[in-house]
Amino acid sequence: MDETEFWEIIDTTRDAAGGDPEDHADLLVERLAQLDPESVADFARHFENRFNRAYRWDVWAAADIMLGGASDDAFDYFRCWLIGQGRHVFEGALHEPDDLAGLVDVFDPETDGDAEELGYAADEAYEALTGVRLPDLALAEPPAEPEGTYVDFEDGGAMGERFPKLWARFT
Repeated sequence: MDETEFWEIIDTTRDAAGGDPEDHADLLVERLAQLDPESVADFARHFENRFNRAYRWDVWAAADIMLGGASDDAFDYFRCWLIGQGRHVFEGALHEPDDLAGLVDVFDPETDGDAEELGYAADEAYEALTGVRLPDLALAEPPAEPEGTYVDFEDGGAMGERFPKLWARFT
């Protein structure tokens, strides 16, 4: 599976789910279960690579602003949600996290920003296809700490200065 096919699967299942993260995960599992096991493993590799790429302080700060606070787990679920928004939003957010203020039209912190189930979709599909757990993906170890420069989430002045668009929209 190449990157284009990965994003097409993300986009078509998100669109069919009407943007609902739980429905998106269910439809993603159904779609992946139509593939062969190696393609599901490839999808999982693409997903994990993007999940790890988004493990950055500036992305975490954006999540913190958008969600009104983001613990370790909340940030993990946010990164799954970010991938689920598709290539344009994902790559835009990694290029400049403050641009999420314009990349995401509608955002309700009660229902958006949390797509934990998307992170398990490939595992569920693989197990449905094979009856066994998804094997080790042989990826590089994820970073122990987020990439980039630490951002103090408690310093409203610094957060507002670094992320003016997000700060204006979500605080």
